[in-house]
Amino acid sequence: MNNERPSTERKALQINLDPRRYGSFAEIGAGQEVVRWFFRVGAAAGTIAKSMSAYDMAVSDAIYGECQRYVCRQRLDDMLTREHTLNIERLKEQRGDSTAFFAFADTVSARNYHGTNECHGWMGIRFQAHPRDEDSQIILHVRMLDNNNAAQQEALGIVGVNLLYGAFFLNHEPDQLIESLLDNLSTQRIEIDMIEFSGIAFRHVDNRVMSLRLVQLGLSKAAMFSADGEVLQPAEVLYKKPILVERGSFRPVTHVNLDMIQAAQKSFRKEADVDPNQVVTLAEITMRNLRANGEIDLQDFLARVDTLAACGMTVLISDYFEYYRLAAYLSQYTKKKIAITMGAGSLHELFEEKYYTELDGGILESFGRMFKNDLKLYVYPLMDRETSELTTVENLEIAPELRKLYDYLVDKGCIEQLHAYNPEHLSTFSREVLKMIESGDDEWKKHVPQEVATVIQKRGIFGCKSHAPESRLAAMVAPMGAAFSNVPAPGAFAT
Repeated sequence: MNNERPSTERKALQINLDPRRYGSFAEIGAGQEVVRWFFRVGAAAGTIAKSMSAYDMAVSDAIYGECQRYVCRQRLDDMLTREHTLNIERLKEQRGDSTAFFAFADTVSARNYHGTNECHGWMGIRFQAHPRDEDSQIILHVRMLDNNNAAQQEALGIVGVNLLYGAFFLNHEPDQLIESLLDNLSTQRIEIDMIEFSGIAFRHVDNRVMSLRLVQLGLSKAAMFSADGEVLQPAEVLYKKPILVERGSFRPVTHVNLDMIQAAQKSFRKEADVDPNQVVTLAEITMRNLRANGEIDLQDFLARVDTLAACGMTVLISDYFEYYRLAAYLSQYTKKKIAITMGAGSLHELFEEKYYTELDGGILESFGRMFKNDLKLYVYPLMDRETSELTTVENLEIAPELRKLYDYLVDKGCIEQLHAYNPEHLSTFSREVLKMIESGDDEWKKHVPQEVATVIQKRGIFGCKSHAPESRLAAMVAPMGAAFSNVPAPGAFAT
């Protein structure tokens, strides 16, 4: 892709001058900021079949059906379905052989007069890549970061034009399409924390890879998807829910990973202010972990998430290497309790001051941020296989100058030892299991859940000597791999 990014005006005009493109714009909540670009640059009559806004809730309900929330995925889906269906019904016979129809929609809450609302929105396009083609679709969730309404509306309009341009001219290169969404903008103005591709033009796209791409490019600090591969919008999953997180490499998922999260769940659900039926459990992988060998290996990434999926885990990919930043991110969405489960070795690293030199307040500032919202750490024991001695919260070695701080956090209940663990799994270490898999030592199967072993063998991942045909992972990521190389890793401590 040429390094020179076309201006927003040029993109809008190129769309207007394309005789194949014809469709409608429906925008709720922040003015008709996207369609305005197409009117402004000229030749809009060749592109716009209809432009509308429905600000009043009763009017919006009359057009698209009733909805409990007006800035949500469901409202966007209703808008796209109605507008695209109307275009096809009204215009297909007249010009369907030469026209690729589309419907663009957004529903947005820009900054209000008092500055008290959440500034975000849903945006999407349903379109035909070619005349008479089956439908394709792109949905995204945006957060506007400017501090005034006018600037937010301007940024929203630019993102919308970028989305339309990408759908029409870059649909064969979804990787480049994502990168182009912030053309003529910056990550200081717009965050895109969810994107989903579907339909005929994107039949080979894995939305989990696209989620990773958002975080890698800095368009978002985190992305989330379910065990079945569905892309999730974090705010909708985490809103007002108690959250339990296990951070790991999951390379591969072992009995220890599951035992750790299950033991933490038992303790977390007993907390007085935690509704056990509302707990959201996440397996988190940091970008630093994915770059452990210098650059991101997409086959390795998909291998990890496929084995997590086999265990039914929701996955969070984040650019929050320090725990206090992860805690701050999660606390944006909930006032309920947040807990992180980790091994005793990771807890020991957490108390090493060398990791906090970039903070003016050092380790005290880090811990002040991390524990200010009543965050809790659940600690899984570490076994010395030579002596069978366990390292736990009670006997963890801490630097003398930090001992009182550590004891204070333990006494306050911020750090808690897990007791409901299975001793049989304490001798398992994922790096050793990985070596067993690569060397063809069948002992590795004893250290992972059966469903994980099945996935590893069937797909020949993690270097497993499989007799199965070429892994679907290789075929899936081959056309996308080049764009993920040569991306530098920012400095932060690994956990």
